[in-house]
Amino acid sequence: MATHNLLEEVKFLTVAEVAALMRVSKMTVYRLVHSGHLPAIRVGRSFRVTEKAVQDYLAHSFKDA
Repeated sequence: MATHNLLEEVKFLTVAEVAALMRVSKMTVYRLVHSGHLPAIRVGRSFRVTEKAVQDYLAHSFKDA
């Protein structure tokens, strides 16, 4: 049951939503996903990225810049 409660709090974003949030193209998001820099799950033929994964990626990117 703990896993069920955890998943209720997770917000999944589409590639288009991630691209809009990061102000980059969808292709850039796909490249990040395929390179392993941005964790994602595959749902059917599309990808979903957790909001936390985007926040973690951006936080890490600021540290590297």
